[in-house]
Amino acid sequence: MTDMPVSNPPGAPTGGWTARVWRLVIPIVLSNLSTPLIGAVDTAVVGHLPDPAYIGGVALGALIFSFLYWGFGFLRMGTTGFAAQAYGAGDRTELQATLLRPLILAAALGALLILLQMPIRVVALSLLTASDEVEALAHAYYDVRIWSAPAALANYALLGWLLGTQRARTALIVQLVLNGANAALDLLFVIGLGWGIVGVALASVLAEYGAAVLGLAIAFRIFIRTGGDRSGRQGGARREQARLWRRERLVALFRVNGDIFVRTICLIFAFGYFTAQGARMGDVPLAANAILMHLQQFAAYGLDGFAHAVEILAGGAVGARSRDAFRAAVRTSTVWALGAAAAMAGIYALLGPSIIGLFTGIDEVRRVAILYLPWLVLSPVVSVWSFQLDGIFIGATRTAEMRNAMIFSLAVFLPACWILVPLLDNHGLWLAFTLFMLVRAMSLGAFYSRLERSLG
Repeated sequence: MTDMPVSNPPGAPTGGWTARVWRLVIPIVLSNLSTPLIGAVDTAVVGHLPDPAYIGGVALGALIFSFLYWGFGFLRMGTTGFAAQAYGAGDRTELQATLLRPLILAAALGALLILLQMPIRVVALSLLTASDEVEALAHAYYDVRIWSAPAALANYALLGWLLGTQRARTALIVQLVLNGANAALDLLFVIGLGWGIVGVALASVLAEYGAAVLGLAIAFRIFIRTGGDRSGRQGGARREQARLWRRERLVALFRVNGDIFVRTICLIFAFGYFTAQGARMGDVPLAANAILMHLQQFAAYGLDGFAHAVEILAGGAVGARSRDAFRAAVRTSTVWALGAAAAMAGIYALLGPSIIGLFTGIDEVRRVAILYLPWLVLSPVVSVWSFQLDGIFIGATRTAEMRNAMIFSLAVFLPACWILVPLLDNHGLWLAFTLFMLVRAMSLGAFYSRLERSLG
């Protein structure tokens, strides 16, 4: 086995860490921002159709896949943490296994989702209350989009592994192919061919499979180049296979993935409950909230660039057992994340109404969205703390703490909705959501000092 250096010597000077953070952040942010851009393109394409029900149909249909695909987001997050630690430890054989394990799991889970597509659809649509027209459109979207499941889950694993091995620019290329193809096919199928909401869903399916093929080709090329264990081709292959199925590694994989799954389901349930509450207020508030949530996603994906950077660098430091490197990664990435959050808040304050106008030409929807825009101005400076802490704990694969903090945050969010929505209507809903993000940061932050001490 050929040793790989830790991503930077422990205790590197702050300037060195700043450069390393930005080398990761720039491609990750570009990659991340391209993801909500697709949701924005989906909304903008149908938002210029004559009925706001199309926006609601895409919002509800996409929400179902938030539960399905984001629920399996552990395939990205857990893979990044394990890969970053193997990278920091210089273990090439384990580094390859950290991709193969989640890819096998992704294929099995994707096939299971397709087999269970009918009961999943029935349950999902029964939980989401909206007008008959919106529900029918969401149904049509679901029936097409579900076939992307194996590719979508494989892409999570591939993205996590590329980030964990500090190949952020390669990850950017794959994401740009995915999201660029999705946007182009959206325009072709909906505007060019007039396929409506079915065209939006089909664009996502084809783009997911194209990105998966590209990602697998890149990973195979990396495997060939690095070569793994070279101590004899046949003997090395047997050792790599044994490492792949090593019991303690599989137990760790399922433990971490299980914790992240519970945490993610709680998070998505909170977002789903938010959308369902908006749907009960009518098609116009639902459409306005969907547009504002796209702005929230832009902020989240942008700030997640810094969270991913600390996830990668902190994970490498944990693999190398270096507390100094861990502290430097956390400190440097967080300072820059706070600056980015303040900049995003300023952009929304100054340009928010103009941005909303890009999403829809329906005056009533635009007016209602602008009314609640101040909550989006506040959101980045509140959310950034929970994003950073998520990255730190994922990199360290300390997922039990993440699970517990998220369960507590959801337990605060739901009663807040029950109390505030009847009193303040949609303002109460946004206040409860802001409180949820604040409690996420406070509850997870309570575990931070214990994590740092564990590095010895």
